[in-house]
Amino acid sequence: MARRNPFPGVSRVRDRHGKPRWRFRRGLVDCYIHGEYGSPEFIAQYELALAGNRPDGKPTTPRATPGTFEWLIRSYRDTPGFRNLAQITRRNLGHEMEWLRHQIGDLPFARFEVRHVEALMGRKEGPTAANKVRKLLSRLFNHAIRIGVHTGANPARLAQKRKEKPGGYHVWTDAEIMRYRARFPSGTKARLAFELLLNTGAARQDLAKLGWQNIPTRGNMRLDRIAYTRGKTGITADLPIMPELAAELEHVPAGRLLFITHGRNDRPYTPESIGSWFKDRCAEAGIPHCNIHGVRKAAATRAANRGCTENEIAAILAHKDTREAATYTKEANRSRLADSAFAKIAGAKGEQNLSNLAEKLDKTTRKSMKGKGK
Repeated sequence: MARRNPFPGVSRVRDRHGKPRWRFRRGLVDCYIHGEYGSPEFIAQYELALAGNRPDGKPTTPRATPGTFEWLIRSYRDTPGFRNLAQITRRNLGHEMEWLRHQIGDLPFARFEVRHVEALMGRKEGPTAANKVRKLLSRLFNHAIRIGVHTGANPARLAQKRKEKPGGYHVWTDAEIMRYRARFPSGTKARLAFELLLNTGAARQDLAKLGWQNIPTRGNMRLDRIAYTRGKTGITADLPIMPELAAELEHVPAGRLLFITHGRNDRPYTPESIGSWFKDRCAEAGIPHCNIHGVRKAAATRAANRGCTENEIAAILAHKDTREAATYTKEANRSRLADSAFAKIAGAKGEQNLSNLAEKLDKTTRKSMKGKGK
């Protein structure tokens, strides 16, 4: 199996002096990435370039024409609202805006209509990707309305949303969990990654940063807890270390900073590369349709099925509120209500059977008594 490039857009080149360098080329950005390959400095500069910014702060392109989508995209990226988003959210939006810029960057947004939004959505494969285009355009038009450069309605909000498959990412089943554990025994890196995911509810960007620094200490003693701040929400999860995770942490050297690393020098993963690496492990286990986010959903589903409240699930997953947790408790409650309903049906049938039996016995008794009276 061919190895994936953990840093898409980066290639090894030689500069005009013959010195080997790492060069980033994607979209509007063409620059060198400094630092040792995979080092924190390298990753920080790579993430800046990936978000559409040169690490040296120089402008990436000439000034955009006012009134065009490219101008609107740049205007939105300069807002506090965009800059204050979680790093992973900014990166994902950066990719989407780069695609949009290539499609319609030179077109005037004032003349954009609902039919144009839906036509652009049609260029994406699948309903989820199409709806992301609609959502991004709605975000951009809302920004245009706020800053007073668009006076009409938001055409993206009026566009028809595509029907997506209910449930989103596949939730790991108990059988898939058993299959993965059977393929990767205790002490393997793949098993450690899985137990961290299932027992902390971490997302891929959080998994890449988890290490001994997330295990609180009291004096020289490590506590049986793990705490981390979720990158997307900024909420801290403070969780007990369950036996399955504790068993895997015993195999991690005390001197290693991060739990999940790669290479001889224990290099850190990026969120994208750790997601790709874990996806490959799922394929090895014979469950190629599974991924990291599905483990996170399995952790929430398991908690809901065992009677955890929405607030408890939100605490496990480091959510800002209970809206997403409610989807898991609703599904679990639906199963409980079905069980309760069938128990009542079974009880009613039992009562009916007893009634029928009593009626039969009553008739038999009367016949018997009539016979004795003859």
